[in-house]
Formats: sequence, C-alpha cells, structure tokens
Amino acid sequence: MPDFERSLGNAQTLWTELSTLEFEAVEQAAGFATVIRFRLYNEQIRPGDVLVVLEGPEIRFHGMITAMDDEGWATAADRHGSTIPALVH
Repeated sequence: MPDFERSLGNAQTLWTELSTLEFEAVEQAAGFATVIRFRLYNEQIRPGDVLVVLEGPEIRFHGMITAMDDEGWATAADRHGSTIPALVH
C-alpha cells in the first residue's frame, strides 16, 4: 500500500462562535473575509480539517484549514460562502 494511503484519515470539524473568534482577514471579496488567519487553541486540529464559524444558528464561514504555524495561528479559506466581515477581531 502506498504511504499516502496509510496516512489518509478522517477530517475533523472545528466550530466556534464568531464573537469569540480571534482572526484577521488575509483575503477578502465584497467586504467579506474569504481567507482568514485565526488563533488555534486545539492541538489536535491539522491542515485538511474544517473550520465552521457560527453566529447563533447561522453558518458564517465554512472552510478548509490550509496551514498552521508554530505560534498557534492557522489559515482557513471559504472563498464562496463567507459572510464574516473583513476586519481584524
């Protein structure tokens, strides 16, 4: 079996409330953050997992985590459905 097949696993979903999300917009479209850099506190999350940002029952951002750094920040992208403002929070 090729190495990449042995390393395939299930993606996890990380969800958070918009009001508690510490993030900055890396890319934006029409005033909405389409790529964000956010503070990550869960050490079990890896690139390829999914970030879901809620505001009450409404999904405001749903995207794949694409990168993480050693300082506790991760990057996620939702280029087609994000409705979070392109501001630093």
